[in-house]
Amino acid sequence: MGSGKSTTMRFIARGLEASGQSALPLHERTEPHPVRATDELEHWFEPWQDATPQHLADRSLAKWTAFVEATQNNSAIPVLDGQLFHGDLTHLVLMDADSALIFHYIEALAAVIAPLNPFVLYFWQKDLEKAVRTVCTERGPEWIDYQVNWKLAGPYCVRKGYRGLDGLISLYRDYRQLTDDLFEQLPLAKLAIENSRRDWPTYESQILTALQLPARP
Repeated sequence: MGSGKSTTMRFIARGLEASGQSALPLHERTEPHPVRATDELEHWFEPWQDATPQHLADRSLAKWTAFVEATQNNSAIPVLDGQLFHGDLTHLVLMDADSALIFHYIEALAAVIAPLNPFVLYFWQKDLEKAVRTVCTERGPEWIDYQVNWKLAGPYCVRKGYRGLDGLISLYRDYRQLTDDLFEQLPLAKLAIENSRRDWPTYESQILTALQLPARP
């Protein structure tokens, strides 16, 4: 959410193309999205109305399995933003999925995508509250209302009693703890970058090095 993931996805795709490799950038808002499990649900924005957490996790794994099979038959390297620790994972949290289900889901997902030799880039910021408030200031009150009205209506936030912007911050504090733990256990090539300084030339250099791509001139 405002971390630079979409911009970085496009940067990586350009880096691959510059090195002579075909890239397939897939923005999180791609319609239809090849791995988004809430597609085809009647209430895709509020999947708790249509599915159980287990059902959504199973749908996601099936989508990823089909995506891996298709990718293995395609020369282009897909570059996705927000699909491992965002997207369907966000919905599973909002649906108040059991933590064991979530950890099992990510473990299973990592196994599904392992044949593609994936690389996971994880942006984080130490001061989470400041990060959320900064994004809210940049995007304005309509965006804040959209986030609050959507996410705090989910069963998890209702159970926790989260309300307003402070509730949204509390949600993301919980979420960050979860994704930190998931990332630590992820058995894939990965890189975590604390990007609160917004020093993008430095971050981009780290990313290119990790991906063994040539530095930009």
